[in-house]
Amino acid sequence: MEHLIAPEKLDFSNTEIAFSDKSNRELKKMKWLFKLMNKEKLVKITSSLGLFAVKYSLPFAKTIVKSTIFNQFCGGEGLLDSQSNIDRLHKSHILTILDYGAEGKSGEEELEKVAQEFLKGLEFAASNESVPVVVVKLTAIGENKILSKRSEKAEFNDAEKRTYHQLKDRLHRICKKAKSLGVGIFIDAEESWMQDAIDELADEMMEMYNKERVVVYNTFQLYRHDRLEFLYKSHQKAQQGNYLIGAKLVRGAYMDKERKRAIEMGYPSPIQPNKEATDRDYNLALKYCLDHYETISSCAATHNAKSCFLQAEHIEQKKMPNDHPHLNFCQLYGMSDNITYNLAASGYNASKYLVYGKVKEVLPYLIRRAEENSSVTGDIGRELKYIEEEVKRRGL
Repeated sequence: MEHLIAPEKLDFSNTEIAFSDKSNRELKKMKWLFKLMNKEKLVKITSSLGLFAVKYSLPFAKTIVKSTIFNQFCGGEGLLDSQSNIDRLHKSHILTILDYGAEGKSGEEELEKVAQEFLKGLEFAASNESVPVVVVKLTAIGENKILSKRSEKAEFNDAEKRTYHQLKDRLHRICKKAKSLGVGIFIDAEESWMQDAIDELADEMMEMYNKERVVVYNTFQLYRHDRLEFLYKSHQKAQQGNYLIGAKLVRGAYMDKERKRAIEMGYPSPIQPNKEATDRDYNLALKYCLDHYETISSCAATHNAKSCFLQAEHIEQKKMPNDHPHLNFCQLYGMSDNITYNLAASGYNASKYLVYGKVKEVLPYLIRRAEENSSVTGDIGRELKYIEEEVKRRGL
């Protein structure tokens, strides 16, 4: 892609580029919404009320949620409904990673329905040049308890064996279709007590489907103190097995939950001792993937500006082609536009994680986004700061 601005001029504080596709009205609405989300108590109350109201189909609940937080953080209620947002991102040279947002499904019929939705997503992606990847959650096509038991290396009974093989069959069908259509698959990471089973399946799929090009990506959570070493070992295993690996690099989303469970059950916490250790391992993982980019396709899936800048800088210093398909960045739709849009304008492979699904299905996801933008996580005003700067720049 031709650079709109030189890579050495990359500036994540450039709000003119960050909000270039937002009208004055849209920008003002974003300012209002992020101001609301910065109020911790309000977020907690409205999260509970929102879950209740949408769950029990109270009048106007869906309309209110859809016209506010849903429109900010989701692409649409279905694939076709998301097309206009995909096209809009594409005009700014931003790719889309499709993420069907349904969570917590159970029962073979429901799990198979989700698998079918992933297969539809692959067909949709294949017909959209700006949609290279579809996200797959193994907890959406398989039972959590089965993944946990497999991770514990416990013996399955006959019924559990059937359930596990059904999960494996669904994943094979999805990966096989992805390969035939030329689309990639991000396998999402989960809590540590399920992750060994997910890693085992991801490795098996990579070995089978990543011979000529990277189809399947595993997710590496660098807030775990063992994941950097696991990345090295995954790459070594792939080299010996003569296949490529896909590595989506994240910090992680279950820190409090992981630490609490470790204390309650009396085992050492898998989580890094502090943020500095997480940042160190994350940036080392980034550099390792970049230094081996011919055999590792990586995606820096992070809202951390320092890590994104580090990757961009490393690409330039090593004189790598910055639009090489193995060198990728990703942020969530509706957040960190200052990073995504400026990366895209400098010719990097920038993408948005675009969640879609019925309002009722994606509400847990939306609540997490609202909490991230409140003082619940201490991330006060990061988004609001850039929005207000652009409002001021436009003289609104």
